[in-house]
Amino acid sequence: MLWILCLALCSLLTPTRADPGALLRLGMDVLNREVQNAMDESHILEKMAAEAGQNHPGMKPIKGITDLKVKDVLVPVITMNFMPGVGIFQCVSTGMTITGKSFMGGNMEIIVVLNITATNWLLQDEETGLPMFKSEGCEVILVSVKTNLPSNMLPKMVNKFLDSTLHKVLPGLMCPAIDAVLVYVNKKWASLNAPMPVGQMGTVQYVLTSVPTTTPSYIQVDFSPVVQQQKGNTIQLADAGGAEFPEDYAEGSSQLLLSAAFLTAELALLQKSFNVKVKDTMIGELPPQTTVTLAGFIPKVAEAYPKPKPLVTQIRINKPPKVTMKTGKSLLHLHGTLEMFAARRRDKPPVSLFVLETHFNLKIQYSVHEDRLQMTTSLDRLLSMSRKSSSIGPFKEKKLTGFITDFLQEAYIPVINDVLQVGFPLPDLLDMNYNLAELDVTENALVLNLKLD
Repeated sequence: MLWILCLALCSLLTPTRADPGALLRLGMDVLNREVQNAMDESHILEKMAAEAGQNHPGMKPIKGITDLKVKDVLVPVITMNFMPGVGIFQCVSTGMTITGKSFMGGNMEIIVVLNITATNWLLQDEETGLPMFKSEGCEVILVSVKTNLPSNMLPKMVNKFLDSTLHKVLPGLMCPAIDAVLVYVNKKWASLNAPMPVGQMGTVQYVLTSVPTTTPSYIQVDFSPVVQQQKGNTIQLADAGGAEFPEDYAEGSSQLLLSAAFLTAELALLQKSFNVKVKDTMIGELPPQTTVTLAGFIPKVAEAYPKPKPLVTQIRINKPPKVTMKTGKSLLHLHGTLEMFAARRRDKPPVSLFVLETHFNLKIQYSVHEDRLQMTTSLDRLLSMSRKSSSIGPFKEKKLTGFITDFLQEAYIPVINDVLQVGFPLPDLLDMNYNLAELDVTENALVLNLKLD
């Protein structure tokens, strides 16, 4: 069964918030492209021309005209308008030349220009949960008819042709064109709610919250994304505050909004991969990672280890990552522990020197590659650092601030960025090319301003 939009109710509902989740606005730019592409891909005009020249049940021969054929079907001009609470009103303007032989033996041509109009209801398939269009009220309106028959034949022959053929047969030939186009458009929704992988960590599924809503300017699709770990556990989206579309986008354009709560849930899939153990002694521009360097900040290290020992650093993220967004800036909050060890011989485990509880922020830069959302981070601030345990006695943590900050930037951030290269899937619908989108960080949301070229 199909759930039909209630006109009276939906005309009042024009939601602009994602609380939490994802939100899609489809403007006329995308819909015009999809309908035109569907018209081209379905080759419906060629099919109409072939059908129009064939005999059909119930169609009586037209006296005085033989060898009826159709040619020169004009490229259609498609006009669409949103109907709030309903869907789209569509008008396809086209024309064709109908040829044949008159009883006088001469060649006959009748040039017809017509409009095909229909209301395309926006529905939701109860079985699949997918949106779909379905047309009703199709009409064929003749705009003009011209013929090369002698003028004295017009009143009788042409009127007979119009009455017996065009007015009766054209709706049956042309209206299926609307349905055929919608079949192609509806196929572009088919993969929308399929689970999409995030590496080996889990999946993301875009599930419709409700039946899409049609407003005077766009169709709005609300998603309640399902973020699921590989083991089957679902990560609940936190209610981190409403996310809204800015009001400064061009009329008729299309946007996709991803809330901070949704991005937080996606990053939770990668939390275990954010646990890092660094054993390298030489890292980028850092000084050698040895007890000698550490002793410059904590003198007691030199007392415990008079001979240099390599350092091993273990970072564990013990709280789910959290994304916050303000206009123009997005941060990734990480809470965890940083433990430093003094390495020993290969057959002996390293000795823990101390454990610090840490909270630091990473700046996030967003991009799209191969229709997946990509993130790249850099260190923003080391917000807090407190000693949880120590085998070398008490020391002032603040003296380590610069050392730990440099370590995070040079050793930890590159590992995080490698993990993030997996990318996060975007909704698979209408052959959308997200690579062309312009990305804006707004209050509690990332907005992709979708572009066609």
